[in-house]
Amino acid sequence: MTVSHDHILIVDDDAEIRSLLADYLEKQGLRCTTAADGREMKAALERHRVDLVVLDLMLPGEDGLTLCRNLRAGGPFMNTPVLMLTARGEDMDRIVGLEMGADDYLAKPFVPRELYARVRAILRRARALPPNLEGSSADRAAELRFAGWRLDPAGRHLIDPDGVVVPLSGAEYRMLMVFLTHPQRVLTRDQLMELTQGREADVFDRSIDLLVSRLRQRLRDNAREPGILKTVRNEGYVLACTVTAVDTPAGER
Repeated sequence: MTVSHDHILIVDDDAEIRSLLADYLEKQGLRCTTAADGREMKAALERHRVDLVVLDLMLPGEDGLTLCRNLRAGGPFMNTPVLMLTARGEDMDRIVGLEMGADDYLAKPFVPRELYARVRAILRRARALPPNLEGSSADRAAELRFAGWRLDPAGRHLIDPDGVVVPLSGAEYRMLMVFLTHPQRVLTRDQLMELTQGREADVFDRSIDLLVSRLRQRLRDNAREPGILKTVRNEGYVLACTVTAVDTPAGER
């Protein structure tokens, strides 16, 4: 088996679950660190380079939603992918988890193999560069411009028409990148789910609609009459503006 350098932080207050998941993921070639609560999670993030956090929603002290929201609020770990573990059947928990910035969710109980598949899919998506950005030199970062806005994919910075940086969660960033690399093309909910989360959409899954709504808020796009992200009745969503990819010298950003 090829040994991976990916480092997974497992945060769960159940010692048996932590041990089980860590043992399984390490057998798949991943490095693992475990934490029982938010305090241990923060200490682990400070000590190690972590590529993904598996975060249980129900934790003593600060719960998983609060910890995820705090990660996304800013700082060196704001772009670290998060896989949220939720209780079976708690649809609202999953929706709120995605709203707080989780990249995906997995309902308990689950088999470790399913967790591993989700972890690999999230890491693959987090590192994938869209085709129009390939070949950019190290000293020049591609910038995507649309409707007066700018996105710096290298730094994951969304910049408004006044030059103010608008923070994006990992899920929001991936959703925006999908639209920017498929401009003026109607994308169905199933397509958006597959492109952003690597799984098929459930008929009751509102995560795509939620992410589109949050992106509209970030872009200050009128929800009733959006001009950037438009709804196409019975079909899906479309980025209704032109996108220009520009290689911008680092000193001009």
